[in-house]
Formats: sequence, C-alpha cells, structure tokens
Amino acid sequence: MTNPVTPLIFDGHNDLIFTLFGDGSNPDPQPFFDGTDGHVDARRCKEGGFGGGLFAVFLSVPIDMEEAFAKMAQPRYDLGLPEPIAWPEAIGMALTQTALLFRLEEMGGLKVCRTATEIEECLGNGTIAAVLHFEGAEAIDPEFAALEVFYQAGLRSLGPVWSRPSAFGHGVPFRYPSDGDTGPGLTEHGLELVRQCDRLGVMLDLSHLNEAGFWDVARLSTKPLVATHSNAHALCPHARNLTDKQLDAIRDSDGMVGVNFALSFLRQDGRMVDAGIDLIPRHLDYLIDKLGEDRVGLGSDFDGARIPSELESVAGLPNVRAAMRRHGFNDALMEKLCYRNWLGAIARIVG
Repeated sequence: MTNPVTPLIFDGHNDLIFTLFGDGSNPDPQPFFDGTDGHVDARRCKEGGFGGGLFAVFLSVPIDMEEAFAKMAQPRYDLGLPEPIAWPEAIGMALTQTALLFRLEEMGGLKVCRTATEIEECLGNGTIAAVLHFEGAEAIDPEFAALEVFYQAGLRSLGPVWSRPSAFGHGVPFRYPSDGDTGPGLTEHGLELVRQCDRLGVMLDLSHLNEAGFWDVARLSTKPLVATHSNAHALCPHARNLTDKQLDAIRDSDGMVGVNFALSFLRQDGRMVDAGIDLIPRHLDYLIDKLGEDRVGLGSDFDGARIPSELESVAGLPNVRAAMRRHGFNDALMEKLCYRNWLGAIARIVG
C-alpha cells in the first residue's frame, strides 16, 4: 500500500517565520509547537510528511492582505508595487526573524542546515531541515557587510528583491494578465549582490524579479538559475510566472523551479479563487517537459499565499502526493519532485 506521507517533501518556500514574527511587537516561536493559525506547525508537519524547506525572512508591507486577495479574485487586476523599506528598518526586522529561526532550532523544532548533506541527514533522521532564505535583500547594506554576517549565521538563499523596488532592483507586480516585462532590472548594487552571492555560494532566487532583472542575473551569474516558488506563464499568464524563454535559460544553466501553490499562480484565469489540487501536477508536468525531470520541485508558499482548500496546510500534503500519483508520476519521479531535485540544486550552488 502506498504511504501517503512519503516521499518526504523538501519545499522551496514557506513564510512560517513571518507568521511567528507577526507585527513585530511580540515575536514568539512557541506557536510552532502549540499550533498556529497558518499553514505550518510541528504537529501538521509530521502529519503531512513535511521534511523541511527554505524558511523565508520576509519584511512586512503596509497593505491589507485580505483586501489584496479580494482584488486578485477579480478577472483582471494590478496591485502595483509597495513602497521601499529603508535599510535601518529592514535590518531590525531581519535580525529578529533570523533569531526566531534559531530559537526554533534551540527548542528542538528543526535544524538550520547549511549544506545539502545536512539536509539529507535531517530527512533521514526525521528532523525538519531548514535553510535560511531572505525574500528580498533590503536587510543587506550596500557595502555587503550584513551579507557576510548573515552568511556566517546560515543564510544560503536570497531573492535580490521582493515585489517592490529596492537599492538592488525592481520586483514584478501582482498583475494579471501580464508578463514580467514591467520595468528596469538590477541596479549597480544589485549586480554586485549577484557577484557576492556567487562568491559565497548563496543561491539567488529569481521568483520576484521582473524580466529585466532575471536576464541581468542570467548574464552575470556563474551559478544555476533558480526560482524557488514560481509557475508556468504558459498555463497562467500572471506577471509572477515564468515564460518559456526564461524556463529555457533555467534549463540551460542546470537550474531549478519550485511550483507555487498560490491559487492566482496556478489557475489559468489568474484569480485568487479556490480550485482543485490537480492544478499542481499540471504545472509540474509542464515544467518537466521544459526543464527535464531533474530540475523541478515544490515551492508551496505556505503561510504566504491563499492555497487550494483541499490542501489547507502542510497536513494536506498527502493530497498533493495523491494528485501527483493520479497524474501518472512513478515512484522514482515522485522522489525527485518531492525532495531529491532540491538536494541536487542546493548541492550544485551551495555545497
């Protein structure tokens, strides 16, 4: 009989740390153990066979997310770009959220991993494997001193921008229908950030970059190209999704894409409205056709998006596996999509 919680899933993106951070007035790791109102906590990770993933430090935005989701339920929308965050504010939030991840480790909830080997060890012994990721580089100063310090602390993945402008470049808006050709690319600081991340072995996440920024990284970086939580533009023409030309570049670099569970990036009509879980293997299948079966995985965006109700939380991951099996993915391919491909990508870039 097929085990519904295997293979374990190593996931390209979640926002648990931001959920625990809240508005910053009372950041607290304890709800991870007691139960959260979001998608990720210790009990549900075990129920769902969640083996770990990239845990994002995300800097809050002054927008009403429920209002934003309501706009995204419409047939057409353009949420624009939030205002930039200044470095002094950003560094404070990033330090607090990074400390939350290490408190979770100290309390026995997970292990912060710095190499693919450490991740594989955790998957083997039942410990949640966490890779520290920054969703946007606002906490990195122009002299890159903070990058060095956060790297020593465990930072191994970084998105140069979230969907707003910064000293490093320009993000892509939440816009449907649209492609990602929405403005200028990386600044000089952004180009230097690419060089510094390549030097250290920090994986660059292209998920929120606009198209010009994507091609700046593709031209400059010596590492495989990665989008940790993005989908196929051909199946859903949202500005956040990847065109076939971008997918070709990721394939040619021996890179990686993690499929996002957000409804507005899964549905062909781009609406933030409930839909069936079978849309996930549909995007997986398309990406496998474009990238090959060794360069595709999952990038849920748990705690950062509205996802299919059939999934609900990490506890619903057995439903994702069942949908993948219904789609015809065999055991060997299931292992690759659930965790092995992420291990390979991280090994190629980080070590």
